[in-house]
Amino acid sequence: MEEIIRVENLTHTYGEGTPFCRSAAENMSLSVYRGEFLGIIGHTGSGKSTMIQHLNGLLKPTSGHIYLEGKDIWEEPKKIRDVRFRVGLVFQYPEYQLFEDTVYRDIAFGPANMGLDRDEIDRRVHAAARFAGLSEEILDKSPFALSGGQKRRVAIAGVIAMEPEVLVLDEPTAGLDPQGRRELLANIRQYHKERGTTIVLVSHSMDEIAQNADRIVVLSDAHVLMSGTPREVFSRGDELLRAGLDVPQITRVAMALKARGLAIDPAVYTVEELSRALLSLRKGDAVPC
Repeated sequence: MEEIIRVENLTHTYGEGTPFCRSAAENMSLSVYRGEFLGIIGHTGSGKSTMIQHLNGLLKPTSGHIYLEGKDIWEEPKKIRDVRFRVGLVFQYPEYQLFEDTVYRDIAFGPANMGLDRDEIDRRVHAAARFAGLSEEILDKSPFALSGGQKRRVAIAGVIAMEPEVLVLDEPTAGLDPQGRRELLANIRQYHKERGTTIVLVSHSMDEIAQNADRIVVLSDAHVLMSGTPREVFSRGDELLRAGLDVPQITRVAMALKARGLAIDPAVYTVEELSRALLSLRKGDAVPC
């Protein structure tokens, strides 16, 4: 796969030279590949938010490098604004950043700053609203008159409208009810499917990551603990639990069945996989350990 972003030996230290000095990222290295759906998981304080804010230059490394298509994004500091158009970042609780008087104008803000003409801005606003699951009628409303879930969609649409090559979403479902989470993630999956844009989804929910990501990077205590496909990562479930991290609920069930002596792959992470494994046991295709 073609690498679009490379994080190389990233260290970021807050309060350097003061008694409050601490490193939120220590010698982190990872790759993001073009067109993939990457999940980044980690407990609170693992360095997730610090790391992703380096991907588009909102933070500058204390040491190390961030490469976008092979070029260090800080090689020409005056062009860092262009990097932010190419790598779009949606913060946790992005609805707090809404400020325009209509939804349309809020979504159009980014494209307008890119210097696009009115017709192209209009095209992007309507396309982004569709991808975010917003109706045409909402575009003329004030964003402050919307529900929390709708505000979240407006904020995401505002980043999508810039048509970034990489879309980074920091805990996009935080604070939403279960139905709102499912619908928003379905919209993000559809956007990825139709546009082929590289998606980086940051979450503390292993189930959310398991159900959406092609590949997972696990962070722990400001370091990269492991990375791989969901199956590769969840096959190390005991190690994840020892590190204070979680595993999907289905994986927990499979691990418990394995511990009871059943020949179940403890790395399963979907209901369908576990169902097939249990049916195989019932039919005698597998035998107890």
